Amino acid sequence: MSGIKKLAGQTLWYGVPTIASRFLGYLMNLTLPLIFAQPSKTADLTQVYAIIPFLSVLFTYGLETAYFRYSQELDQKKLYNTLSVSLIGSTILFTALLFIFKGTIAEWANLDKHPEYINWMAGIIFFDTISTLAFARLRQENRPKRYAFARLSSVLMNIIVVIIFMGILPNYLQSHPDSFFKNFYAGKDSGIIYYLIGNFCGSVLTFIILRKEFSQIRFNFDSAIWKKIMRYSYPLVIVGMGGIVNDMLSRLIYQHVVDLPEEQAKHELGVFANIIRLSILITIAIQAFRMAAEPFFFNRSKEENAPRTYARVMKFFILVCCFLFLGISLYIDVVKWFFLAIHRAEWTEGLYVVPLFAMANIFLGIYYNLSIWYKLTNKNMMGAAITIAGAVITIALNVLLIPKFHYLGAAIATFCCYLFMMITSYVLGQKHYPVPYPKKKLIAYLVLVILIYLTHRGLVYLWDNHWFNLGTATVLIGFFAWFVGKIERKELEKMPGIGRFLRK
Repeated sequence: MSGIKKLAGQTLWYGVPTIASRFLGYLMNLTLPLIFAQPSKTADLTQVYAIIPFLSVLFTYGLETAYFRYSQELDQKKLYNTLSVSLIGSTILFTALLFIFKGTIAEWANLDKHPEYINWMAGIIFFDTISTLAFARLRQENRPKRYAFARLSSVLMNIIVVIIFMGILPNYLQSHPDSFFKNFYAGKDSGIIYYLIGNFCGSVLTFIILRKEFSQIRFNFDSAIWKKIMRYSYPLVIVGMGGIVNDMLSRLIYQHVVDLPEEQAKHELGVFANIIRLSILITIAIQAFRMAAEPFFFNRSKEENAPRTYARVMKFFILVCCFLFLGISLYIDVVKWFFLAIHRAEWTEGLYVVPLFAMANIFLGIYYNLSIWYKLTNKNMMGAAITIAGAVITIALNVLLIPKFHYLGAAIATFCCYLFMMITSYVLGQKHYPVPYPKKKLIAYLVLVILIYLTHRGLVYLWDNHWFNLGTATVLIGFFAWFVGKIERKELEKMPGIGRFLRK
């Protein structure tokens, strides 16, 4: 249990900044409906943040995972220096190419009216990329507190800049129209760019905070180490790119495939981005878990009971995701009531597909857990093949279904893709690196939460009352908690805090 306890603690430390940053970021994005009455006004921002993940995979080219993989086998100083030199050099090159081809990129992404967005995007990617290995080193050395400080500082800087430009400056310039600061403000109609500026400032602050880690870099490049790393990491680029296709493609191509006038297409894209964001809690849980789990899995891979440990980790991960799914899906109407209260009914379109996206993200999280088999056995190309197959499914279904079913089509595509990847990875993983997952029990938990959700929707359909809605949601979540406590009592009794309560 000590290993699980340590992983849980590190997940908390990595998760707190991740959860806080994502949550604060979401709260900041909730201001978009307050500032822009029409979702179409936010479509450009959605487009930019759909492009950034693709470029991030290309810019980092699997070096983060490679660092974890070989930090136990190779000289850590040589490894860190070699990878840092490689990353800094390639980042400078790739960023220069972004500036050179920004016009073409802007035109392709329907951002030709605002090519300056590409400039800020390039700056964000530059500083985020060169910080990648510094963050990886903090994780490898089990320094989650410094990691958390850097992450939280970045997001707070982002929020502060947005508040200044969107809240403080407009009011100040109303009473001081001739102020020097008017040169830095273009009006609320240009508000999208201030979100990018805030992000850029946060990324720069991260670089400053991690200056100690950067100062330790020595420009000693070991070509033998670099070649070894490249052979390991290049399949991870394919995996990463395929993963981003599965996650972001629907938003990237939505305007291109939906058969609507440009303004209506932008409207739906703005709404769609808001829908995706509502499943953020599960996405946060997955990201926080991966931050702690990846070095944990590699560090424990040589232990005799490693497969059993991985199985227990999977069980607790799925249980956490089940509770998050119920919290999102059963209380989804609260979000609807909020938008109606601020007279932004347009933003509530498509809320019915949020549970489908949430369950799809659970499948994705399970897949990430399962994927340890090909990383530990150096069969990254098999992982790449799974991801490519998933990407093909994503592309095909998005192109086929979005024109006909709009939001629902995108949700179905995501659900089918992640379900396929999860099942395929499990089957192949059990052949190459068997892990004794309690699959019957885990499937039962997933089926149960789906049945609970359907039961709740049925009850609400029969009596559409706010308090009845919230009351039944709470009772059903309580029932699931009681059921899990009964089934997993022996396991939970071994855990600190919860265990003392259950043993009474």
